[in-house]
Amino acid sequence: MTTRPAQRRVLQLTGSDAEDFLQGLVTNDIARLDAGLVYAALLTPQGKYLADFFLCRQNGAILLDVAEQLADDLVKRLSLYKLRADVAIAPSGLQVQRGTGPAPAEALCDPRHPALGWRRYSHDAESDDGRDWAAIRIAHLIPETGIELTPETYILEANFEALNGVDFRKGCYVGQEVTARMKHKTTLRKGLARVSVGGPVPVGTEILAQGKPAGILYTQSGGTGLAYLRFDRARGAAMTAAGLAVHLLA
Repeated sequence: MTTRPAQRRVLQLTGSDAEDFLQGLVTNDIARLDAGLVYAALLTPQGKYLADFFLCRQNGAILLDVAEQLADDLVKRLSLYKLRADVAIAPSGLQVQRGTGPAPAEALCDPRHPALGWRRYSHDAESDDGRDWAAIRIAHLIPETGIELTPETYILEANFEALNGVDFRKGCYVGQEVTARMKHKTTLRKGLARVSVGGPVPVGTEILAQGKPAGILYTQSGGTGLAYLRFDRARGAAMTAAGLAVHLLA
């Protein structure tokens, strides 16, 4: 099955300093471009999420595939960091195609999870075929830009390590100190989890456990959903969202 994700923009970075420039900014190791598609994020100095995106090499440039609603701000922020580096950031004119069936030529495996199939960058991407990507994301704890991933997100609480979105051996990047401290010095008390829910509720509905705030319910499909939870209140507790029963799933 193939589909073109809605509202993506593909930028291209060129110039002799493009790879070093990105290496000092993003959460993943740019050396992984040698193996294919790279998933990464740009963070604030305080370690909070600004944008997530895919990177790959194509025709002498580095392509950057980002949600349309974040693209303008991301370009502005990257331009501020650019200073005198030999880097140019421009639209590529390409579209994104993705699928879970046989991959066409030039397709790249989605590095987050095998269930997400592949992505391809071209001028002739096909139209949406109705694939339930939300169900795939829920099944494998995969957050989405602008839904589970917001300016208040710490990426380790959003499952980024399991999704191959952060490298703890690459050295410094913006927000690295906070991210490394969360990895090595603390046990996560909050984060994404799969839940069952007794019916559809609006994205962003508060989850209560014994009358106390326990988290937020986000993407839902087929009676299951992704929730951001306080684990100390969610585990072993009876939870509700808009009066409907919510249960933590393994």
